Amino acid sequence: MTRPSADGPIEFGRFDRADRNYWTLDPTLQRELRRVLRPGEFEWAESRLESFGELIGTTVAANADRVDATGPELESHDRYGEVHNFVRYPPEQLENDRLVYERGIVADAFDSPLDREEPTALSHALGMLALLCYADAGFGCPVAMTMGAALVLEKFGDESTDPYYEALVSREYDELIEGAMFLTEEQGGSDVGAIETEAVYDEESGYWRLSGEKWFCSNIDAEGTLALARTPEAPDGTAGLSMFLVPHADPDAGVLTKGDRYGAGSSDPSGAALNDQLYRRLKDKLGTISVPTGEVEFDGAKALLVGEEGEGFRQMAEMLNVERLANAAASCGIIGRALLESRIHAANREAFGSPIDEYPLMREDLVDMTVDHEAATAFTFDSAALLSRRERHERSRRSERDADRAAMSAAEAEFGDEETAAALTGPTDPDDAYRLMRALIPIAKLRTGRMAVDTASYAMEIQGGNGYVSDFVTHRLLRDAQVLPIWEGTENVLSLDLLRALDREAAHEPLLETIDERLQSVTHPALEAAVEVTRDEYVDLSEALVTLAGSDADYAQLSAKRLAHYVFDVYTAALLLAEAQVELDRDESDGGPNGRTALVARRFVETHLRDRAARGITSEDRFPIEHFDAVVRYAPVEPENLP
Repeated sequence: MTRPSADGPIEFGRFDRADRNYWTLDPTLQRELRRVLRPGEFEWAESRLESFGELIGTTVAANADRVDATGPELESHDRYGEVHNFVRYPPEQLENDRLVYERGIVADAFDSPLDREEPTALSHALGMLALLCYADAGFGCPVAMTMGAALVLEKFGDESTDPYYEALVSREYDELIEGAMFLTEEQGGSDVGAIETEAVYDEESGYWRLSGEKWFCSNIDAEGTLALARTPEAPDGTAGLSMFLVPHADPDAGVLTKGDRYGAGSSDPSGAALNDQLYRRLKDKLGTISVPTGEVEFDGAKALLVGEEGEGFRQMAEMLNVERLANAAASCGIIGRALLESRIHAANREAFGSPIDEYPLMREDLVDMTVDHEAATAFTFDSAALLSRRERHERSRRSERDADRAAMSAAEAEFGDEETAAALTGPTDPDDAYRLMRALIPIAKLRTGRMAVDTASYAMEIQGGNGYVSDFVTHRLLRDAQVLPIWEGTENVLSLDLLRALDREAAHEPLLETIDERLQSVTHPALEAAVEVTRDEYVDLSEALVTLAGSDADYAQLSAKRLAHYVFDVYTAALLLAEAQVELDRDESDGGPNGRTALVARRFVETHLRDRAARGITSEDRFPIEHFDAVVRYAPVEPENLP
């Protein structure tokens, strides 16, 4: 396993730039993937993730800087005035596309790699996505939507959509297509039930025909787009929506792949028979420049019905689970890159005769930025583990196998007993795991998106004036981060989704059970005070849930956002404490015990849960000064040295 060296901390001062192997410099992501992947799966993935981290930190990151300076351009019409719908990408973006997709970032989660008997967990794919977003969160968008579209077609598609599914999960770039979801309409926004796009079946062509406008379409020229539309006589609201696959090209001509469009040096697919739609214009966006976002008019566009009529909203929710977790993983990537840039700069920048990371104020900033990164990554990949388990269970049901029993025995094999397995991996019952997932995913997206904005903003401040100009990457990190609280649902929308999960799925039951089990698993004396604080907040959270369950709808909505953040804080505290206990219990064959995560967990509890008198000023707490190397530089900590 890749771990911080037992010989000492990471010396960030030896780097002059952050274009390095992002995997080897993110022990937090390493720890979380090791925790949530099955025994043997992490060992298989480790070398691939290390190689991927090197690719992203060098070639892809350098290309992303150049793409951000130019961006894609839309040619809606050709020189004869015919609809052209061609997005011209910088060559660096096409190179990044080929390099990243051919590493299996989407394919491996749906089609078994050559040296494996089954696909990888979605957690693995989201780990790769987090690394990708160290370099380019904009590119993370089409990757995530390709993943989400593949999941929808895998679950609900049929023979007519199978060729598109196979292309979405291709390992060969020339055989690949990308996915997208055209959801937002100008009059609707987050109100999905207000969608007005119409779908009418055309007996002559054998396709459905879509007519209407979509207002915010990211990855506008995806070859396999999913769109919601309303069929004739369908009821109002979400119950009347159906899901359709809308190809970029006329489906009668077959699946138009990346190789068809960009292969053999082609830069203009003028020979392709286009579908009946118009890419009207691209949005002039603040950030995520690498992904083209625009407006689309369907003018009788040919489409394939996905699944059954009237099931579109439910199918969209399946894609949103992936998209929201991908958004959270992207946030982890931006937080990680902003933190890395800050660590390197603070170790190298001198002021008044010393590196600025030797000053107490900067040490406190870097410690708390690191703890935020740990919290965001732990919560995100805990949620991803539940989604991975659920999707494997769904596949096993489709193939008449019981993968959950295998998953549980695998967890017991790694952690030694069922109690420890449950404490670290969450519910193993498929229904409980699903209900908990429904609560955690909107919270993961809600909290990490805001954390990414805040961390990127402060990383700019650490850089000083350089951070504010486009010559330095923190400028782009903040611009890219700003969309993360907006994509796939704002904080308000996500807070209301949490209320629905609590009401309809009784998600509070597995939520509270998981927190309680994790707190019960923590026994080390150095964690006792933090467990006591978290236990008290757990009791208060339980009371808050009871209060909202008995409140009227207006008050429940008024409290929903506060509840979402409260759940994140208590759940994450219990999770980090449980992880800390495991690290303290490691035997010598597995690297030996380490108290670093215990320090991280204690700091999280102190800053997010404890009510500190006089804002902590009277406490004489010197945590950031005394534990800087352990937290920020990943120096190992002997358990007996924990205060």
